[in-house]
Amino acid sequence: MRSLPTILKTELRARSDWFQIEALHLEFANGQQRVYERLRGSGYESVLVVALADPQHVLLVREYAVGVEQRVLGLPKGGVEPGETTLQAANRELMEEVGLRAGRLRELGTLTLAPGHLCHSCRVVLAEDLQPCIATGDEPEPLEVMQVPLSQLPALVASGELQEARAIAALFMALSRSSRI
Repeated sequence: MRSLPTILKTELRARSDWFQIEALHLEFANGQQRVYERLRGSGYESVLVVALADPQHVLLVREYAVGVEQRVLGLPKGGVEPGETTLQAANRELMEEVGLRAGRLRELGTLTLAPGHLCHSCRVVLAEDLQPCIATGDEPEPLEVMQVPLSQLPALVASGELQEARAIAALFMALSRSSRI
């Protein structure tokens, strides 16, 4: 396995409340040098929840996404608050976004998004044995919650209605690891 490049220098190019842009001056094992830019977060940890209403149905949410300026279909998700575990955050987000809590939670793994440019990863959690439990969240408007048959997921992806890459990958992870599907 090749060694990682050596970071010769890191420069801060810009900063906001949520992100900073860094330039990394790298030297590879073969002597080649390059400058790469990356978007670094503020240490924010996040969770993505695959909530199974039953062995044949998953809960999806539709909400406004400012990055693409449209309402997108995806999974319940959010940040891990200080002092919370990943599983606690998953259950809280589930209660806030869909009004349910899980009797059984299992962490499935971690996803990255554009790791060549972004320093962000997201923990994927499978939620099963759902029961009503509403909590107030931070969403500016109620989310549209949809109970979708698992058999319809390929059609939603093919039609472009479900296009959020993390949600598609998390659903794939859950489908391959759930004991009830």
